[in-house]
Amino acid sequence: MWRNIASNALSLFIVLLILAVGGIAWGKKQYTQAGPLEQAICLRVDKGSNFSRVADSLTDQGAISNASVFRIGVEYSDKAAALKAGSFLVREGSSMSDIVDIVTRGGASTCGTEILYRVGVLTAVMQVRELDPATQDYKITAEFKPAELEGAVPEIYAAKAAESDTRFRIALAEGVTSWQVVDSLSRADFLSGEVAETPAEGSLAPDSYEVKPGADRASLIAKMQEAQTAILAAAWEDRAADLPYASAEEALIMASIVEKETGLAEERRQVASVFVNRLNQPMRLQTDPTVIYGITRGQGSLGRGLRQSELRRETPYNTYVIDGLPPTPIANPGKAAIEAALNPDTTPYLFFVADGTGGHAFAETLAEHNANVAKWREIEAERANQ
Repeated sequence: MWRNIASNALSLFIVLLILAVGGIAWGKKQYTQAGPLEQAICLRVDKGSNFSRVADSLTDQGAISNASVFRIGVEYSDKAAALKAGSFLVREGSSMSDIVDIVTRGGASTCGTEILYRVGVLTAVMQVRELDPATQDYKITAEFKPAELEGAVPEIYAAKAAESDTRFRIALAEGVTSWQVVDSLSRADFLSGEVAETPAEGSLAPDSYEVKPGADRASLIAKMQEAQTAILAAAWEDRAADLPYASAEEALIMASIVEKETGLAEERRQVASVFVNRLNQPMRLQTDPTVIYGITRGQGSLGRGLRQSELRRETPYNTYVIDGLPPTPIANPGKAAIEAALNPDTTPYLFFVADGTGGHAFAETLAEHNANVAKWREIEAERANQ
């Protein structure tokens, strides 16, 4: 009798053990295999939240198939105390394991609200944007120009700026001047501190910079300078042979001129070749952007065409009058313009003029150039009569 009882108990134990092992294997598979989410979502985790609430939210949004397995998996992976607050992009098909990694990894939020401050050549615009997790596109929900703001900021901006998971980003356009950068940053109410003096022209790298609310303006400027120094050093190291620059600083000056002369990526090296050819002749550069900088010193746009008297006036930046390069850069060039100045195309061109399409017509001789100029004048006249 006791032998039968013992045998039955052993059989039951084996069955239970098999079921337990099978259950663990099933749970592990559920935790690691692709999840049921058919379209990416933005998962918001509030401060003070826990994985039970996260599991409920994920279940409601159809991202996980079993909340209990999710919670057990979190405990088993020893990540229960590592939950981070923020808004996180959860892509379609993400496994429970993937989701736990996303919300415990830390770092910046990957979706939700972003406040983007675009510092451009003509103006600076503040945008409140929401990321659509399904399309990965941003939708602008509010936009204003701080320099033109009268009274309080828009309510939606104030509300979103106060949320803990809102991301802040500053984007500098290629060709902005250092004065424009400092002036624009002074109007960003989510930054702090003062910039003692305007950085050297050309020393700031146009790029996108993520910042935390309350970030120090001077520290951000220093980061921009470090980035530009690294870009210039790398490009100088990889420069073409026999360029007419005595230093990396002269190459930076050229890059700033190239940046202001064309906005087309495919033209940068051609434009650089024209100026390099002129320096090698030697011929004067005769470029309008340098003359304009001599008038404005980078403090805003000229807002009109150049006068003949200004083209004849001798200033350190009037390349119609002076030989060689101006004394400093005339803007902050981007990486592509720096690389173009240090690795220009090999061309016979000495001239270029706008061609009416947004690009330029290049010429080797003055006669060809004059013909291109005549075509451009005709285009201008036609546009004026429309």
